[in-house]
Amino acid sequence: MKIRDQICNPYLPEYEYIPDGEPHVFGDRVYVYGSHDRFDGKKFCLNDYICYSAPVDDLTDWRYEGVIYKKTQDIRMTDGTHELWAPDVVRGKDGRYYLYYCPDDSILSIGAAVCDEPAGKYEFYGIVHDKNGKNIGERPGDTYQFDPGVFIDDDGEIYLYSGNGPRTRRDIGKEPKASVVMTLEDDMLTVKSGPEKLLPTLGESGGTGFEGHEFFEASSIRKIVKKYYLVYSSVTLHELCYAVSDYPDRGFRFGGVVVSNTEGVNCIGNDHGGIEKIGNDWYIFYHRQTNSTMFSRQGCAEKIVIREDGTIPQAEITSQGLTGRPLEGNGVYPASMACFLYSKHKPVDTNPLLMRGRFPYITQSGPDTDPDTEGVKPRQFVTNMKDGMTIGFRYFKIFGLKRIGVKVRGRASGKLLIHSTDNGPVYGEIEITPSRRWHICQGDVKIPSGIRELRFTFNGRGKFDFLDFALDAR
Repeated sequence: MKIRDQICNPYLPEYEYIPDGEPHVFGDRVYVYGSHDRFDGKKFCLNDYICYSAPVDDLTDWRYEGVIYKKTQDIRMTDGTHELWAPDVVRGKDGRYYLYYCPDDSILSIGAAVCDEPAGKYEFYGIVHDKNGKNIGERPGDTYQFDPGVFIDDDGEIYLYSGNGPRTRRDIGKEPKASVVMTLEDDMLTVKSGPEKLLPTLGESGGTGFEGHEFFEASSIRKIVKKYYLVYSSVTLHELCYAVSDYPDRGFRFGGVVVSNTEGVNCIGNDHGGIEKIGNDWYIFYHRQTNSTMFSRQGCAEKIVIREDGTIPQAEITSQGLTGRPLEGNGVYPASMACFLYSKHKPVDTNPLLMRGRFPYITQSGPDTDPDTEGVKPRQFVTNMKDGMTIGFRYFKIFGLKRIGVKVRGRASGKLLIHSTDNGPVYGEIEITPSRRWHICQGDVKIPSGIRELRFTFNGRGKFDFLDFALDAR
């Protein structure tokens, strides 16, 4: 079975770097809007906005929709030196689609673009402003506008969420930061009320239930039955939390953590995403770091459960991703779908640059590209595999697995131990031999049947790159 006949994380082509994913179902398709990082980029969000979509009944069939908005279309950014940070999209009451975004932190207000189609060519529409024409975020005393989220309630009221909070104690009070909400007129640009403070930030959360999970950024709003769910990135940076209220503009209480990228991937970094019901199931879209930087992030997704009492249990980070079903225990899989990458000591720092050299990490074979680029597309692989380092995958449906082959290159010599948990039994070994070119090393395994993780831990000298692995259950 082909890997893309199933689905895995990341769910888009391995050369795509689309973080901050906001999923929205429009008609019979789900569209993912996000920022657009560059492979080996030196800053966040260097590329123009693109979009992918998939049928709601087939989340393996993602279609590239092309560039939907260029940074130079904004009248404030025509010189091309700015970035386009995390966006959100809503279908307006006039049937058109409105894209809201903040440029980089040198521009303090929220821009908007409009299109007749969910993934057509958006045109610059304007800047969110007050009734006097003053841009929100640029007036004296305004809070920092950041990561807009937008929502139209059943009664037609239009809500725009925004904001950024201090992340450490020493940041408190340095800038006018807050989580805020405002309402818009039907023109989708003029603020009717607000901005008003919404979620507590660091330094003001005592007794609120948000302690340790204060708002930092990444507002994403959904209405589920009669409750309002605000997903956001907390001061821990690596987790997406949710808050719940009976009202869209007040009374939010802390709900819990939806997903955290500390579960295994070596580069912890930031996180941003949203939840969406696709078909009959709910999903959380989030992102992971690659290339041992914070600037080459990729979209991932997991199935979640919303219980009858409205709570959301924290999702596991997996390789299987959107379907929520284990992958077949037979076939060839890319090493880049790893959901565990660690050394003898798990990472603790949220700056991946400080982790480089100390952990294995995901990188790719060529420069940044997109589907419009001619020629061979880059391939991702795991690099810097050294003694005591582990790469792992969750989950596989194992039945009769007899042999595993790994495609590797490098100067390493040693054993690759195959197991399911850190302290569990070793199910087999693969001898790793040195080679400057990709070559296959194989070993016999005896793994009990069932739904299992697969982890590979290297014991030996030198280091190697890991391209893919083949499970042979014949």
